[in-house]
Amino acid sequence: MPADRTTSEIAAQPECWRRAAGLAAGLAERAGGGPLPARGERVAVVGCGTSLFMAQAYAALRESAGHGETDAFAASEMPSGRRYDRVVALSRSGTTTEVVDVLAGLAGTARTTVVTAVPDSPAAGRADHVVALAFADEESVVQTRFATTQLVLLRAHLGEDVTAAIEDAQAAVRDPLPAELLAAGQFTFLGRGWTVGLASEAALKMREAAGYWTEAYPAMEYRHGPISVTGPGRAVWMLGDLPDGLAAQVAATGGLLRAAAADPLAELVRAQRAAVALAVARGLDPDRPRHLTRSVILDGRAPGA
Repeated sequence: MPADRTTSEIAAQPECWRRAAGLAAGLAERAGGGPLPARGERVAVVGCGTSLFMAQAYAALRESAGHGETDAFAASEMPSGRRYDRVVALSRSGTTTEVVDVLAGLAGTARTTVVTAVPDSPAAGRADHVVALAFADEESVVQTRFATTQLVLLRAHLGEDVTAAIEDAQAAVRDPLPAELLAAGQFTFLGRGWTVGLASEAALKMREAAGYWTEAYPAMEYRHGPISVTGPGRAVWMLGDLPDGLAAQVAATGGLLRAAAADPLAELVRAQRAAVALAVARGLDPDRPRHLTRSVILDGRAPGA
């Protein structure tokens, strides 16, 4: 059963990342008054599903780079009493009800930015600034290239050189997937710092596309209980640097450990490919995931109504 749409969008990521890096260079020239947060601003980042996990990754990156206090929230859980200099909303479609409602409720209280693939969407219409990544838009329900492209844009805007990440992504879309990973019956994804969000996103891809039992944790928390699910025929996939001693502990369970030196975002690309491969092996169509739609619009309302 082919997965032509999702597979082609996954494969397009290195080129999308290059374009995003170029776009970030232009946005950086307007730092302080431009569409993305300037150094020193107090920022909240909101999203739903995949966009929430990208928000968590960006928030951790921005704080660790010394750019200022940055919080990440599910759009439905955005605190009403906190004050921020800017709120950044991540939304591929720009139609997700909770995101549009957050932006509408912030009018006049904080500068708002939406990063979206659809510049004329309801979310874009309610934000002060719009960063449009239409070139990374997708037909697929399951997000792959848009999610990673917006994070590359944000990493580059923070001043990071993403050249090595793009090179690693080229290998991730080209190299064969490890056969031992594709034989696993369960996956636990781990991350540290900004890659905790990536681990959650990798697990989500496995659930969405392949219906797999997957879990995700901060790597240091994995030993506080979750390690009990690992054993023969199950895999632990680390995105980022492996904590000391963890490899031996996973080996003692009989489980399989993957901890590659590649950029963690490129490892997420591999996890996307693995999710598609596992879906096809199970007779599922990752282009048509169960119970999912491209955007969640609640109660039949027009977005933001």
